[in-house]
Amino acid sequence: MKNIAPALDRATSLAEVGEIVRVEARQLTLAQGATFVLREQDKCFYADEDAIAPLWKGQRFPITACISGWAMLHAETAVVPDIQLDERIPLEAYLPTFVRSLVMAPVGSPTPVAAIGAYWSSRHTATKHEIRALEHLATATATAIHRIGLTDAPWAPTFTKN
Repeated sequence: MKNIAPALDRATSLAEVGEIVRVEARQLTLAQGATFVLREQDKCFYADEDAIAPLWKGQRFPITACISGWAMLHAETAVVPDIQLDERIPLEAYLPTFVRSLVMAPVGSPTPVAAIGAYWSSRHTATKHEIRALEHLATATATAIHRIGLTDAPWAPTFTKN
């Protein structure tokens, strides 16, 4: 498994972390899309993405109304082989997109502050390797966020230190 910790260790801003994460998540999982989502109290902010078509970058959703929020609230990786068969997925948001399956890993423990998602354009049951790779990236990302902090996010002005 590729060691991306050095790249995250060199990151000096949360925006830089987002850039690294979105690219690495997609490459590690061979997915058609990847996202970096930040928790803002009761909202999820889709801070960055790398995908074959635009998704939700720059948008905020209630933490209880999206799969990234579910992953953060439960501190558990969500594996969704078919979005249409999983009650955690808000179909009105997903059906117009290319996304048909996904994995969403929480970032940070014991209280996640972010999530990293990988999206596939067809039904896909993520392999143990893909899940492990995304979780490994989430662990390295948590370390970088802890070092940098959340207050410097230029695209997320509602951040506050907890």
